Amino acid sequence: MSGCRAQHSKDMKLPVMVGQESTPNMVKTTNGGPASLEHDVLTTPSKRDYRKKRLLEENHHLEGGAGKRTCMSLEGSCVRRPLIHLLSNLKAEPENLQTSRENSDQEAATEKKSDLPAKMSKNNKCLVVRLERLAEESGNLKEKFDHENDINQNNESNIRATRSTSAPRTRSVSGRNLRNKIQADTVEEEEAESAANSIANLNLNPEVVEEKQSIDESDSEEESDQDHMGLSAYERARLKNIKENAKFLNSIKLLESAASLLPPKKKNPNRVVKREKPQNTHSTVVRRSMRLQNLTPSEAKQKEQAPTVEENVQVMKPPGPIEMIPVNQQNDNKAMEQFLNMWSSISQETVKTTSNTHVKALKSYENSLNKMKLRQEDVAKVVPGRISSVAIHPSRSRTLVASGDKYGNVGLWNLEDNSADMGIYTFELHSRYVGCLSFCPWNSAQLLSLSYDGTVRCGDVTRTVFDEIYRDEEENFSSFDFFSSDGSVLIVSHWDSQLSLVDRRTPGTTYEGRAPVDLSGPRTVSVHPLQRELCVVAGAGDVCVYDVRQLSQKKLRPVLSLPGHTKSVQSAYFSPVSGNRILTTCADDRLRVFDSSSLSSTVPLLTSIRHNNFTGRWLSRFRAVWDPKQEDCFVIGSMERPRQIQVFHENGNLVHNFWDAENLNSVCSINAMHPTRSILVGGNSSGRLHVFRD
Repeated sequence: MSGCRAQHSKDMKLPVMVGQESTPNMVKTTNGGPASLEHDVLTTPSKRDYRKKRLLEENHHLEGGAGKRTCMSLEGSCVRRPLIHLLSNLKAEPENLQTSRENSDQEAATEKKSDLPAKMSKNNKCLVVRLERLAEESGNLKEKFDHENDINQNNESNIRATRSTSAPRTRSVSGRNLRNKIQADTVEEEEAESAANSIANLNLNPEVVEEKQSIDESDSEEESDQDHMGLSAYERARLKNIKENAKFLNSIKLLESAASLLPPKKKNPNRVVKREKPQNTHSTVVRRSMRLQNLTPSEAKQKEQAPTVEENVQVMKPPGPIEMIPVNQQNDNKAMEQFLNMWSSISQETVKTTSNTHVKALKSYENSLNKMKLRQEDVAKVVPGRISSVAIHPSRSRTLVASGDKYGNVGLWNLEDNSADMGIYTFELHSRYVGCLSFCPWNSAQLLSLSYDGTVRCGDVTRTVFDEIYRDEEENFSSFDFFSSDGSVLIVSHWDSQLSLVDRRTPGTTYEGRAPVDLSGPRTVSVHPLQRELCVVAGAGDVCVYDVRQLSQKKLRPVLSLPGHTKSVQSAYFSPVSGNRILTTCADDRLRVFDSSSLSSTVPLLTSIRHNNFTGRWLSRFRAVWDPKQEDCFVIGSMERPRQIQVFHENGNLVHNFWDAENLNSVCSINAMHPTRSILVGGNSSGRLHVFRD
């Protein structure tokens, strides 16, 4: 638009008369040069004459005199062309006509010019600013013409009088002051201007619209005539058309009708409504162990409630011996005395070790397994927690079994006791998981137990105490085995990859030798029955054989390693009679049997049995153990249904399944076989023992 104004200012200097042909003002010579000066003076009019002539004709046209010149069309003016183009585009959009219903009061808009910009939208403001700038430039152009028209005073006074009669500049009228000099050629131009003005004065506030309508109805015709006295006939006709259009749009309620035609909003069927979680009104107490509170048992405050099993796990037992007083029968001294006498009497029997036991034929062994049954009276809850270890007394006259749980309790069960308490005696010996439990093969009056809390105890029935033979509060023990032939020296495995030698005959509770091993997380340790200087250790992902005679070195190097294990190995044991086989249980669901008859650089794999060893977090892990009286067969728990305990041969064949639909309804993860009799003991995760016997 600014370019149009500049072009207009240039064109105003040399106006082109409608109906008049332009003639050349200069005559060129034959050689292309200009003509003489005299010819230019005679044939070329001055600029002053042009201006004077234009002002006279313009004044004559405004006064409406005879022979007035035909005005240039509205589209022909370079100044008015952008405005008409804008108005025609607004007219072509029917949607913009709906906004004219809000502009019902033009007079109120002119009187309150300062209040209108706050009510207009962003696009309407831009349109008004353009129109006002155009009006200001047109006014400046008129003033320039008036200043130069000092020749004809009469014509100049008439032009100034005409300007003084025009209405004061307002938002709706001053934007089009240039149109005071022209008249509309067609009715379409008037409708376009009325639509543009109604859009500029659009106000979507329904409350303001009602107020404007009430003002229009209260105004009289006399007041409207007085307000429009200074306007031209064209402007008065335009304002009249604006009012009529606004009343018509209000009467048909165009905006309300358009809103009613819109489709209702559809609900999203895929929307997920989140339910609010119910607030827990009960306050929960967060328990923290004394280790996290940096407290010792002596500094901790005693609670009024009785300590639970979990709280006892955190408190380590004091050093020193513990008397054989069961926690479940503290007041029945007579029954306890009878139990100790029974244990002492069966320990005096001559026990056949595994080295002098005759190995039965496989067929005869299978027949003996078929005779073993599970009776209802042979199932009992011995310890309160999940069973982690099981041991059987080697007596041939009585059946005495022991079990340890994850809370550190050790229970003894005399199966020949028919009293009300079923001959079960529970002792609190440790504060954590009892990883290994065994009767001494050379002195069955002694029961040795190892716990993850870093203690090893020996229960001697002759002295009715549980002595502490090894204690290390900074270490965690995982397993032990008898290193010497008389059972006086133990080899202990640590979770932090160390092996220790402990002599029970020396005073104190320390070790005699210790050395680290290049094996992470040892689980079990097993000593060769014939070559007692060798032991096999099962760790996380590897199984190694070590020579204990090198324990004095800084780091114990393995003699050989058993390859093929892809995950953590839970257990590894030498065969009990000859030591010619090594049985491993791995978390990759494999049971492997290695040939250890010739311990050279490599140990060949004899058998790999597919077996489900995934017990989860609530069951004790499976550990396949040899049958002491049949070294070519081993026993392991099973995850199959019905619940059962399986016996395999070293070649991978299934020899027998122990199951009972009425009395065995759980997984027995920890199992043990009697060294001389046909007795199998299986322990589950609820503290129950199941005894199969003939």
